[in-house]
Amino acid sequence: MNKGDLVEDFSAKDQDGNTVTLSDLVAEGPIVLFFYPKAMTPG
Repeated sequence: MNKGDLVEDFSAKDQDGNTVTLSDLVAEGPIVLFFYPKAMTPG
């Protein structure tokens, strides 16, 4: 993945257990996404 690449819409649970989608977040304004490996895994 590179800066400026388009990604498909996806959903995930927030800290309260509510499902949120990328499209919902983008509709509210600019966002920054960080992806990082799961703790204690190589990568």
